[in-house]
Amino acid sequence: MAWGMARVPVFLIAALAAAVLGVVPAAAAPPPSTSCSVFPSNNIWNTDISKLPVHVRSAQWLASMAASTAKLHPDFGGPPYGFPYNVVGNAHPTVSVTFQYASESDPGPYPVGADTLVENGSDRHALIINRDTCTLYELYDLSGSGSSWTAGSGAIFPLGSNALRPLGWTSADAAGLPLFPGLVRWDEVQAGAINHAIRFTAQQTDQSFLWPARHQAGSAANPSLPPMGARFRLKSTYDISHFSAQAQVILLAMQHYGLILADNGSNWFFSGTEDAAWPDSLLTELKSVPAGQFEAVDESALMTDPNSAAAKSCALASTVGSAGRASTLRSWWRVSPAGCG
Repeated sequence: MAWGMARVPVFLIAALAAAVLGVVPAAAAPPPSTSCSVFPSNNIWNTDISKLPVHVRSAQWLASMAASTAKLHPDFGGPPYGFPYNVVGNAHPTVSVTFQYASESDPGPYPVGADTLVENGSDRHALIINRDTCTLYELYDLSGSGSSWTAGSGAIFPLGSNALRPLGWTSADAAGLPLFPGLVRWDEVQAGAINHAIRFTAQQTDQSFLWPARHQAGSAANPSLPPMGARFRLKSTYDISHFSAQAQVILLAMQHYGLILADNGSNWFFSGTEDAAWPDSLLTELKSVPAGQFEAVDESALMTDPNSAAAKSCALASTVGSAGRASTLRSWWRVSPAGCG
């Protein structure tokens, strides 16, 4: 379906204007009801990888994830599907948490309580943002009440920092990475742009990890299996013009920011928030995308420091259709890294 200027949805007008002016969104959108950045704009989660080279093991990794027959699966939706998240302030009480993996967990305290929304299912993740300090708290397998709480592991991330966890440490996720920055959020789709990578899972992973991951939970020492931290992007040649405008926002993010392998789970399941606003029709569209249209990329050249999530800066340029008009959604939302220094 072609999109003439008069037919561009209202919620995309702001992004269109930014492209016409040559302005590229610099970072992931702040979570609703906060002014917190979700990591600095140069963080690897927020870095465009559309022009990076294909990884030499891309075909092997895709084969191990049954990409030739599988399709994407949005692992979120209305309750009870997806990750709920909590926004609190300094006034929220904090408690000590007893961890199963205490040697690789941040001691806290954590702002959890009876009001804390926890992921449905066995993993029982809890994601909490303190809007006053812009600090992200994440816990795996949280349970408890009152002043007595336990969890498998816990990690605390200052959202204004590019610091990674200590090498070899897990987080609330197997890759030792934060979960929240990789979630697809309904507010981002409504705003018309997702400017960060998306978390996803694979059934089998190698017993290794790639920057920016810090931890592995592999089933075998097999380089034909993808390691934690591997990044995949939707091919630029995949035609997304027949998808709805909302689906195109998500698929464009997959072409420009890609997917980061963060945990073991079903192949090609990608993560988002638990939100009753997610339309079933949108989720159905996304389930039609062939996994074979993805490729692994080599992002090693973006690393500035193995202990930092800061990525090398790239010159960016936005291009629009002829005479500054957008013939399709994709034609004007094109960010082209000119090279990394």
